[in-house]
Amino acid sequence: MSEGKKAERRLGLLLCAPAILIMAAVAGWPIIYSVWLSLQRYDLKFPDRTEFVGLDNYVTVLSNSYWWNAVWITIVITVVSVVVELVLGMALALIMHRTLVGRGIVRTATLIPYGIVTVVAAFSWRYAWTPGTGYLAETIAGGDPVLTQKIPAIMVVILAEIWKTTPFMALLLMAGLALVPDDLLKAAAMDGAGGWQRFTKVIVPVMKPAILVALLFRTLDAFRIFDNLFVLTAGSQGTASVSMITYNNLIKGLNLGIGSTMSVLIFLAVAIIAFIFVKLFGTAAPGSDGGGRR
Repeated sequence: MSEGKKAERRLGLLLCAPAILIMAAVAGWPIIYSVWLSLQRYDLKFPDRTEFVGLDNYVTVLSNSYWWNAVWITIVITVVSVVVELVLGMALALIMHRTLVGRGIVRTATLIPYGIVTVVAAFSWRYAWTPGTGYLAETIAGGDPVLTQKIPAIMVVILAEIWKTTPFMALLLMAGLALVPDDLLKAAAMDGAGGWQRFTKVIVPVMKPAILVALLFRTLDAFRIFDNLFVLTAGSQGTASVSMITYNNLIKGLNLGIGSTMSVLIFLAVAIIAFIFVKLFGTAAPGSDGGGRR
């Protein structure tokens, strides 16, 4: 490497150093402190009993049935909502991409749910499913309090998630549709490919990076679900997610040790999901080699 290149590299590192230090302080310190708290018995209701317990908190959490019930509830909500959003989002993206008349109106109408604050949207779903005041509870559920029953309540939560965030998925996929060359589609049509063949053999492979990015964002978001559940069920009837029982232990229960342990486990799960998706994205991005490098 020439002296000029080395000088440019040193200058680049010096310019990036302040931002790196600030990010390490803002993002790194809370993570380190949470890990430290997770290794202690630390309950604010009994401050004089604080002591270092090693991995005992992790054993306590991972051997607790409430934790694993919350894990399964979170996985079900994440998988079902993301899969349905992908299908509906792709359909909406294709409609918005091909609509020639009233394209602006169609896009605006589609994005309205995503523009509503999540808590406000959750309250609207809660009132809609409340017997006596909700039109959905009276017309679909026959007046039954569905939010007080585990399976129906989970279905309502998933429905609220799909209604709220499908437009976000559609926006990301529509950006991916812009990458598909019209000439490629015309050439496929001239070769006799039908609409479904053009979609599966041409559009989806070209859109693969955009699809994986959309799936990554929504999977991470859905795995951290809290606000919809908090408003709709408050975690009752075994509907709590991992974020909700962490909130209950950390904020309501004032048990910093157990709450921090759950926070660290959620962080590790999110990091693993992100790592898997980034590896998939790296191998799918245009111009990347077999190892996912650009």
